[in-house]
Amino acid sequence: MASMRSIKRRKESVQSTQQITKAMKLVSTVKLQKARVGVEANAPYFEALYKTICSILARTEDLDNRFLKEDSKGRKALLVMSSNRGLAGGYNSNIVKLVDSFGFDKETTVIYGLGRKGIEGLKRRGYRIDKDESDIINAPLYNDCIALTKDLMVRFDAGEIDEIYVAYTDFRNTVTHVPTIRKIIPLSRADFDPSVLDESDVDKNVQMNYGMSNSGIERDMVLFGQTMDHYHPEEKILNEIIPKYITNIIYGAFLEAIASENAARMQAMDSATENAADMISSLELQYNRARQGSITQELTEIVAGAEALN
Repeated sequence: MASMRSIKRRKESVQSTQQITKAMKLVSTVKLQKARVGVEANAPYFEALYKTICSILARTEDLDNRFLKEDSKGRKALLVMSSNRGLAGGYNSNIVKLVDSFGFDKETTVIYGLGRKGIEGLKRRGYRIDKDESDIINAPLYNDCIALTKDLMVRFDAGEIDEIYVAYTDFRNTVTHVPTIRKIIPLSRADFDPSVLDESDVDKNVQMNYGMSNSGIERDMVLFGQTMDHYHPEEKILNEIIPKYITNIIYGAFLEAIASENAARMQAMDSATENAADMISSLELQYNRARQGSITQELTEIVAGAEALN
């Protein structure tokens, strides 16, 4: 049996660890609440962009836009969102496993690493990281997403990539977080449901996101010596709005990933705190048994000594 001193030291060590896990749980809880507020605040703008694209696609069946074309070459770019820190249960390993099982070519897929833990996991599995943007995940700003989108669009327009995916963890609730891979380019008409539109949504959303109505676009075309017979305003609007839509998807994925990370860490730290409490109880029992054994031994020695004197 371990000595009383070693049991006491181990108990103190576990209590110190328990205080750390409690603190980390509280910090993760606060960060989770903040991330959920961000997710809710972003929803109206995303809905406006979504309805705008729906309204345009609903009235243009034969529109040939570069963001809607499937390319047979299929050169892919993948944004992988993980965390820079561990102690979050299976949060990071789950996203790495999903990427590895999805079938991306390890040599040709352009990977943007957004989180050091994900980068480390992918490197161990033989993937090549094209860009390390791990600093963004600490506190993602919308401007960071705009810069990412611009970089992706430059490579898309240059023909370096034909498909863009984002791998992140979808936050459902504090218990459920689902690793997800979402294809964001090329878009498909099937991704947009025109039934969400009201009669007034077409002009309202175009005006909100592009800053002008259809008649305003027509007037601009006349001023530049162009006619509507040779120009499709819907395509111009899509070329302006879809990058914003992509930016918002990336930003939304960041918010979902951060919420999921903190929920996973909160759960992990809660379990660790409970395990520490169980271990402390077990060590207290061991200590009491060792103490009782020590007292019994001392009494036995005293009685034996007294009998020897007699």
